[in-house]
Parts: sequence; structure tokens; C-alpha cells
Amino acid sequence: MPTTPTYAFSRDAGNNRLILLLLAIGFAAVVAAVAAVVIVQRQAERDAYWVEHTLDVEASLNRFVRHAERTETARRGIIIAPTETNFITIAEKAIADASNELTTLETLVKDNSSQVRSVAGLRKAFDGYAEQARTTEAEAKLGILKVDSLDRDSTVAAIRHIRTYADEMLAREDKLLHERNLAQDSTRTLLSAMLALCAALVIGVAIAAIQIIRRNIAEIDGKRRELHLLNQELETLVDERTAELQRANAEIQRFAYIVSHDLRSPLVNVMGFTAELDAARKVIGEHVLKDGEEVPQQVRLAVEEDLPESIGFIRSSTQKMDRLINAILRLSREGRRTLSPARVAIADVVQSIIESLQHRIDETETRVELGELPVVETDRLAIEQILSNLIENALKYLQPGRPGEIRIAGSTSHGRAIITVTDNGRGISARDHERIFDLFRRSGMQDQPGEGIGLAHVRALAYRLGGLVEVSSEEGQGSTFTVSLPLKFQSGVADA
Repeated sequence: MPTTPTYAFSRDAGNNRLILLLLAIGFAAVVAAVAAVVIVQRQAERDAYWVEHTLDVEASLNRFVRHAERTETARRGIIIAPTETNFITIAEKAIADASNELTTLETLVKDNSSQVRSVAGLRKAFDGYAEQARTTEAEAKLGILKVDSLDRDSTVAAIRHIRTYADEMLAREDKLLHERNLAQDSTRTLLSAMLALCAALVIGVAIAAIQIIRRNIAEIDGKRRELHLLNQELETLVDERTAELQRANAEIQRFAYIVSHDLRSPLVNVMGFTAELDAARKVIGEHVLKDGEEVPQQVRLAVEEDLPESIGFIRSSTQKMDRLINAILRLSREGRRTLSPARVAIADVVQSIIESLQHRIDETETRVELGELPVVETDRLAIEQILSNLIENALKYLQPGRPGEIRIAGSTSHGRAIITVTDNGRGISARDHERIFDLFRRSGMQDQPGEGIGLAHVRALAYRLGGLVEVSSEEGQGSTFTVSLPLKFQSGVADA
């Protein structure tokens, strides 16, 4: 099977880290550029605000000048036509408008100390001029108005002074407007450059990301093809190994069957001759131990004790071997049995087993508790044998002096059924957790009948059903056997 060198994986990992680093740098640059664009945009907004603010100040100054000049025009109208009341009304309104505009102007120039001082001077000059204009109005109403030449008219000088103040303020605002326009133009130019840089970075990172993604996709496709080929080779190898294992398993089963049959023939002979030997012992005993005849003590002991004891050992050994041979034959026949998957309600199976063991449950005063149990597709006979063995063992190995408790429960997870059989019996030593599943191996005190094939049979059956059996136990604290089976039947590799 082909393999991929380790250095190729290291090189790919290094390339991927470098690519990720470059992409991270690119995205960081884009983020920085976007942040810079936001900052410059806000600066541009501030520049635009100050330009607009300067224009507002100039507009307010111009309005004030117009109101002041309209006041002067109305005052001159009063001088020319003292009896015309319209000029007085126009003058009063113009004075009020000019005063209000000064208030607006004071608010607008709060950020500029020199302009604040200029507005204060402008208000002082205008208040003086307004007082003189109202004096002219009063004299006109009383008919005592005296008119000097414009050159000597103090009111005319006051309005000229106001115009000079306003012109100076407008000149300062024009200078500010020029500076702020330049700053706005500079900020706009910088914003355009930043936008262009940001767009270039975005395009560059996008192109780089696309290229990297395309290359990675190509590499992934190549690796997928390689993996597909490897999987095909692996599946072929697994099929070959599975076929070999199935053939080996079939051979082992046939071997076990043949050996069991071959062993049974001499065993039957041994059992038969043992019976004849026992019968001969009885005849010899009757002849040797007749009343009144003296026989050596050794002969008497041999006939009365040694021969019966030896024959008894032979008989018990042959009986044990007979049970073992029967167990091997039973396992061999079970291994060759064709499984018949069907929909099985585990709760029904467990209930049937409990009913068959009810007399033993009553004798031991054991409390059996059933939890939720799943429904699976499996071989009914096999699952019955598995659970029957586990429940019988739980009843067989109860802790003396402690009321027995057995709980059978289940659940489903990731397409598998999990069935647990928990007891509070003797428990199993940690060193025997795996050995108990070996053929003819038992754990703990051997005070219960059995040949040590039950759990081996359970694991073999579970394996044939595509499942597993595990044990969790602590000596003296009880045991939990966990059976894991697929919800839908999957034949194990043990099937021949």
C-alpha cells in the first residue's frame, strides 16, 4: 500500500501557515486602511463643517451690515421728510434686526477670541449709532431737527466706523475661509488616496485569497483522488483479510467439530471401561472379602478404598471432559448457524428471560429493575442467548449476605443500541476483566457450577451481530456488562 512521506505533511503544514500569515497580514492591512479612511472621512466632515461655519459668519456679518445701512437710509429719509412716519418704522425695524443679527453673530464666533472682541466692539459702535439714530427720530417728531453737512454729521461717522469693523471681520473670515478651503482640499485629496489604497488592498487581498483558495482546492482534489485510491486499496486489502479470516474461522470451527467428535469416541470407551472396571472391582471385592477369610490389609484397603476412589476420579474427569466436548460442539454449531435479522424489542426479550428465571429470582429474593430498552434489527436467538447469559451470571454470582439487585437498561447513540446489565454482586477483579471472556477461564471463587464458556460465547455472539461486550467492575461492589449493537444489523467478520 502506498504511503505519504512525513516530510510532505510537514512541508504542507509550513506552507499553510505561511499562507495564513500572509492572508492575516493582508486583512490587517485592509482593516488598517479602512480605519484610516474612516478617520480621514471624519476629518473631511470637520473641515466641511468649519468652511460652512465661516460662510455662516460672513453671511451673518453681511446681513448685519445691510440692516445697519438700511437704518442709515431710513434715518436720512427722516431728515429729508420729517413728517413721513414710514421712515421711522423702517429705522426701528432695521435697528431691531441688526441687534438680533449681532446676537446670532456672537453665538457663531464663540470659537474665535479675536472675532469675539470684534463683535463686542461692533455692538458698542452700533448701540451708539442706534442711539444717535433714535435722537434724530425724536428731533424730527418735535420739529427741531437741525441738519449739518454729511462730513460733520457724527451719525454718518458712526456708520462708517461700523462698516470698517465689519470689513475687518470679513477680511479675517475670508482668510479663515481660504485656510479652511485649503485644508478641506488637502483632506479630500488624502481621502481619495486612502480610498484608492484601500480599494487596491482589497483587490490585492481578494486576488491572493482567490489564488490561494484555487490552489488549496486543487491540492484537496489531488489529495481526495489519492485518498480515494488508498481507500480502494484498503477496501481490497480488508476484503482479502476478511475473506482469509472467515476461511480461518470456518477451518477453526470445522477443526473444533472434528476434534470434538474424535475425542468423544475414546471418551466413550474410557467411560465404558470405567463402568466395567467398577463392576469388576465389585466382583473382586465380593470374592476377596468373603467372611472368614484372612486377606492382607493392603489388599483390603486397595479393594475398599483405593480402587473406588480412583474409579470415582476417572468418572468425574470423564464427565467433565464430556461437558467440555459438548460445550465445544455447541459453540461450533452456533458459529455455523445462519443469522436471521429481524426487528426485536429488547424489552420483550428481557421480560421473557426474567419469567424463565423467576423461580431463581424468588429464591434469592433479588430485586430486578427494568429501564428503557431499545428496539433493534438483529438475530433474536443470539440476543436472547447474550442477555440470558449475562442475567443468569448476575443471579449466580450474588454477594452472600446482601439483597440482590439487578438493573437492565438501555439507550441509543450514534446509530447503536447500548444495553447494560448491572448487579451488586461479588464483582470481578480488575486483572480478570478481559480473561473472563476467554474460553474455559473463570474469575474468583469457583463455588458455582460452570465450564467457563458463557462469557466467551456472549462475546462471540456479539461480534457476529456486529457489536461489542465490555465489563466495568470492582471486586465486592458489583459489575456492569455493556452490550453495544448496531440498531440496524451489521454482520461481524466472524460470519463464515
